[in-house]
Amino acid sequence: MEQQPVTMSEVARVAGVSVTTVSYVLSGKRPVAPATREAVEAAVAQLGFRLNTVAQSLRTGRSSTAALIIPDIANPFYAELARGLQDTLRQERLHVVICNTNADRAEELSYLDEVVNRRFDGVVITPQWLVPDDLAPLRAAGIPVVVSADGESGDLDLDLVRADSREAIDRAVGHLAQRGHRRLGMVAGPSGTPNGDPRLDLFRTAARRHGLELPDDMVVRGKHTRGTGAAGLRRLMALPHPPTAVACVNDRSAIGVLEAAEEMGLKVPSDLAVIGHDDIEVASLVRPRLSTIRHPAYEVGGTCGRLLLERLDGRVSPVQVALRTEFVLRESA
Repeated sequence: MEQQPVTMSEVARVAGVSVTTVSYVLSGKRPVAPATREAVEAAVAQLGFRLNTVAQSLRTGRSSTAALIIPDIANPFYAELARGLQDTLRQERLHVVICNTNADRAEELSYLDEVVNRRFDGVVITPQWLVPDDLAPLRAAGIPVVVSADGESGDLDLDLVRADSREAIDRAVGHLAQRGHRRLGMVAGPSGTPNGDPRLDLFRTAARRHGLELPDDMVVRGKHTRGTGAAGLRRLMALPHPPTAVACVNDRSAIGVLEAAEEMGLKVPSDLAVIGHDDIEVASLVRPRLSTIRHPAYEVGGTCGRLLLERLDGRVSPVQVALRTEFVLRESA
């Protein structure tokens, strides 16, 4: 005969407390005296009690689950962001489901539908192709959204965590100017995205400020991958007047540039200087070690988690947080 699952009432009876107290201990939502908590935890262990999260979700209308929607799970930056988010949300017993979109709009929209249909408590997203109207179903369902992206948000209803890279990028380009570089190339993100390419815009501004050329024909666009970086450098070096330095939208494309430079017989940094963005762990492991803009991925994830928890606790007014970045000079520049 199949054994019936242990109930919360049985745990309360063995622990000598009320069912409400057991609920407080298991949810962590209310403070409980240490001795009482120990008694409940001992009863849980003794009886082998397992919380029925499905029933709890139906009862409370909360799933205890948040979605993290990211464009590329293979990018170590997002792995670190996910760790920061998870470490923050798990303190409040919220679980994180990672949704990889491959930087595809249809996938982004599909995951937003999943968030609504599965009644997720909230979502953190790094959008590539979404526009504000795409988030209307989440608003209608009362599901809070935190966006992690570069640049200002045009939607004042959203919480935003962004990189403040203006000063760091200016220092990087200033360093190139001091080293005598005058022609700067850029491996940027894909064209046509709703929010543009804020990192490209910042490098262009810095180039003008320090007297470097960054014309349109020295900007290569594509996905944020090593392949894009490698193909981009080959295209840039085929120009009549190729760049002497290349900046990249992220470290993965910069590593592709380093690989292609080696294949082409270019010495870095004497023939070509290379600068990335993000400072993923491998940036300090490749040879030559990559100069880059350090974007604190773990802090980004943790900040997104904090803002999401604040929304779930009832905060209504939107918050935008700009996290400072820094130029990390290594061997490639």
